Amino acid sequence: MRPNADHRRRSFWLKHLHRWHWISAALCLVGMILFAATGITLNHAGEIEAQPRVTTVEKKLPPALLEALAAKPAKDRWPLPPTVADWLAAELSVRAAGREAEWSADEIYLALPRPGGDAWVSIDRADGAVRHETTDRGWISYLNDLHKGRNAGRAWSWFLDLFAVACLVFCVTGLFLLKLHAGGRPATWPVVGFGLVAPMLLALLFIH
Repeated sequence: MRPNADHRRRSFWLKHLHRWHWISAALCLVGMILFAATGITLNHAGEIEAQPRVTTVEKKLPPALLEALAAKPAKDRWPLPPTVADWLAAELSVRAAGREAEWSADEIYLALPRPGGDAWVSIDRADGAVRHETTDRGWISYLNDLHKGRNAGRAWSWFLDLFAVACLVFCVTGLFLLKLHAGGRPATWPVVGFGLVAPMLLALLFIH
């Protein structure tokens, strides 16, 4: 009876480990391709030339909205009035609602960092002159910033956390599958050991 019990237990774990391994693999597939590719581009970032494209647009804030900026808020960093934020969204496609801007006596400066580039808006509090500048560093820079989670927003941050959990499930289930199959594959643990020792030796010998 003992061999049958061991066989049933092994079959149970193999079934569930394979299930979670392929599910996590399916969830991670596209993300792992993206992160592997951007790992290469980030590693050679100095060799990949970017040609930033800068676009500047100038507008004039309507007098009625300029009056809403007359009173300086108590803090130096404060969101724009909703009416001004709505105008920027309509005229410049700028999402200013809820973002903190820097208020000074002369102007209001709103930073709009984003993956693969940068942007900002300045509003002259005296005459209502609005200047919007965007910088686009290309799609490689965009993907690199997504890899780092740089200026990508809360939703992307949640995705990175979920992706990391799925990768952990994929790796841990893979480790247990290696253990279950190692008996018939003598090279399993030497290869795993090499995967551990190689980066450790590189770090110890060549990173100072």
